Amino acid sequence: MADSGQHASNAPVMAGDSGSAGAGSHGTVGFIGLFALVVSAMVGGGIFSLPQNMAQHASAGGQIVAWAITGLGMWFIVNTFRVLTHVKPHMQDGLYSYARTGFGDFVGFLVAYGYWLCNCFSLVAYGVLIMSTLDIFMPGTFTNGNNVAATIGSSLILWLMLAVALLGTKTGALINVAGTVCKIIPVIVFVVALAAVFKTGVFVRGFWGLGAQGASLGFDVHRIGAQVSDSMLVTLWLFIGMEGAVVVSGSARHPRDVSRATTAGYLTVLVLYILVSLLPLGVYSASQVAQMPNPSMSVIMEQRFGQWGSIMVNVGVIISVVFAWLVWMIMISQMPLYAARDGIYPRSFLTTNRFGAPSTGLVWTAITCQLLLILCHFVNGDAWEVMISITSVMAMPCYLLCCVYLWKVAVRERPVFRSAAARRHALATGILGTLFSLFLVYSAGLRYLMMACALYAVGLPLLVAARRQRRPGTPLRQLFSHRGWVVLSLIVVLGVCGLIYTVHSGVFGVA
Repeated sequence: MADSGQHASNAPVMAGDSGSAGAGSHGTVGFIGLFALVVSAMVGGGIFSLPQNMAQHASAGGQIVAWAITGLGMWFIVNTFRVLTHVKPHMQDGLYSYARTGFGDFVGFLVAYGYWLCNCFSLVAYGVLIMSTLDIFMPGTFTNGNNVAATIGSSLILWLMLAVALLGTKTGALINVAGTVCKIIPVIVFVVALAAVFKTGVFVRGFWGLGAQGASLGFDVHRIGAQVSDSMLVTLWLFIGMEGAVVVSGSARHPRDVSRATTAGYLTVLVLYILVSLLPLGVYSASQVAQMPNPSMSVIMEQRFGQWGSIMVNVGVIISVVFAWLVWMIMISQMPLYAARDGIYPRSFLTTNRFGAPSTGLVWTAITCQLLLILCHFVNGDAWEVMISITSVMAMPCYLLCCVYLWKVAVRERPVFRSAAARRHALATGILGTLFSLFLVYSAGLRYLMMACALYAVGLPLLVAARRQRRPGTPLRQLFSHRGWVVLSLIVVLGVCGLIYTVHSGVFGVA
């Protein structure tokens, strides 16, 4: 496909793309439309595997505590993006622009690269989920979603998605709506069906967990604390994409609708997640749900209501994930384009084709996902859990830095706030969002943090190449300041340590 080489600013704005949604359509979207966009941005394909994902880490009581902490903490992060959208409306590149403006090109690069790679892992997780779902129709063919046949199948889907994405899309909203409908209908049916067969006695008996002999366990702060901590990577994964919920403010018919829709949409999604994870525990024990293959929602529906339930969920999974895959592939390919426009990615990422699609970014996204799909084949254990855990860990620094940036704006840029109360609210939001983000980092555990260090280090050659293009003829040692070289060297050292640790951790092995 011929490349035109046109500038980044001419690239198409995709559904959910940060900050640009309403640039030219002020006053067109009411509360209902904004509410639908918020829900669409937050609900992903991971909801179909949520019962098993949460049950393998926590009992009903542990899950309730985890959801309470997550619900409050994530609200501060969602609110961070809402406030930043209001006080910095000219920053239309989302997380990347906040990090770069607040902390410089180096940090901006790390966020642009980290968020892009985070979502590449998310696409690989989609591949695992689709093939695991197809394995239900063809038992043993795509075992665990990452055997050889599954890797080939998800690779074919990946390159098909690339071909479609390279054609450009001006119907991203329609694709998003179709995918959202396919997600929401099976989920609502699942919630209603499980509520009808829910047994309070089963739920209460295993509330804090069951012992080896099946006896009910009491509350133990250390055990429940560990359950909550272990659940955080799952809950964070579910809310990745929440930043897309507040970028449509320019399209709002009434400014107050943005806050109302964000609050209502967030609470709706949170309640939906809680119901999907807890209702099965009134039918099965947590250990029974934890042992189910994914998508566990399909398994539960088939066991309790017959094959129609499984077919409904599985068809919903496949259609919604394929739509989500395409939308997210287009969306994340914009991030390298934005970074290249500001000179912190190589200039080749500025290239768009005659359809306006960011061709270089899309191709490199596909190549990276292909390598990750092959790597996923060698995962020991649950490939889905490993992929969503890596996705969550890679997203943490991005959200943390945005919260810190709001904190910085509230302290140093008082005139951007309409009142002292608004500034204090922003400051409290930034501080509490920062603290919750740090708690997420702590909860991730050493294994995934070391893996993230290795992955961040791998991307540094992109920054070096971009600096060479901006400063042709400059000696290598002068491309960065002394402090910059110290930080870069530290990342490399941590990356090497992370690689060694990952190799010896047993996450990956020869199949």
